[in-house]
Amino acid sequence: AQYAMEAFANKEFDAVELVYSEFKNAATQQYIAEQFLPVPKVTDATSTKKSDFIFEPGKEVLVAELMPKILNTQLYKAVLDGNASEHGARMTAMDKASDNANELLKSLKISYNRARQAAITTELTEIVSGAAALKG
Repeated sequence: AQYAMEAFANKEFDAVELVYSEFKNAATQQYIAEQFLPVPKVTDATSTKKSDFIFEPGKEVLVAELMPKILNTQLYKAVLDGNASEHGARMTAMDKASDNANELLKSLKISYNRARQAAITTELTEIVSGAAALKG
């Protein structure tokens, strides 16, 4: 965040955007692209009202002090969301892979049992045929 702020202040970048996957839940991630710098202006009704607050020290000093912390926190949130999204996607993929492996195992067991049963039936048929040939 510090590098991005310095590069933006030195006019190396016109704008900086954060692009990350926002964590919704383990199965859902949403890709977000939001403006990091310059900080978007607040345009709701409350920002246009005159306030009766006195800022100590002045507003400029507060903004200069708080803005790096806010931007660091915003970047940290994006990193955490990205990590959580990655783990959620991985967990979902592994869950689906486990389900697919269980289905495959079930299918293979059925095929094995059919082949074994066919071999037993063939062997019994040969035994009965051999016994009938000895009698006959």
